[in-house]
Amino acid sequence: MTEGVVGALAANYISVSTEHTRRRKGETMYASIVTILLPFSVMAAPVGLVPAIAADTSCIVMNANLDTRRSPLDSLTFMVQGSPVKVCYGRPSARGRTMIGGSSVPFGKIWRTGANEPTMLHTAIPLDIGGVRVGPGTYSVYTVPGETTWQIVLNSSITQWGHERNYTGDVAAQEIGRASAPSDRVQGHVETFTMRAEPSSDGSATLIMEWEHTTVKVPFKKG
Repeated sequence: MTEGVVGALAANYISVSTEHTRRRKGETMYASIVTILLPFSVMAAPVGLVPAIAADTSCIVMNANLDTRRSPLDSLTFMVQGSPVKVCYGRPSARGRTMIGGSSVPFGKIWRTGANEPTMLHTAIPLDIGGVRVGPGTYSVYTVPGETTWQIVLNSSITQWGHERNYTGDVAAQEIGRASAPSDRVQGHVETFTMRAEPSSDGSATLIMEWEHTTVKVPFKKG
């Protein structure tokens, strides 16, 4: 990799681990590269078990001080056919507001699926995500919430800030596809936006998004 390319990466990104500890300037160049490559250069593990190296690597964050964020950065790593798939996302809280279906996350409008940056998905294997196929790589994940069905929007553009006004025509033109996922009601109140995964015996997995009284399940399998 040339110095020019490395310099461009370092200028646009800083890196942070899931524990928010790797922030020294000297690590920036290497951590940004490791974020994309290292989670997938691991040996396969049994379904449902995540290698520690995959869980501890960094997410890429853009031009923001993590210490002042009201919505913290988090990540989730789960297995699909023995290969780790990693999702990095911001976790907003309701704080007494109506979020899903309210003015902040209205029905029928594109949403970054979290806070700050758009949610990012990293995979080293081809995936089928709710019927939409993607190759190995890094993608942004947006959603269009609805009362009974959500659209899961997969996009190859990963350099834009997450605010919905930045979902320009140029970004929209890089959409790979939109999957549909049913929306159900959660019994209790989920204060902070949360993602988790449930493995299946056949090697596939379901990504579950929960917030307030809403839960959305998105199936993942090898593409």
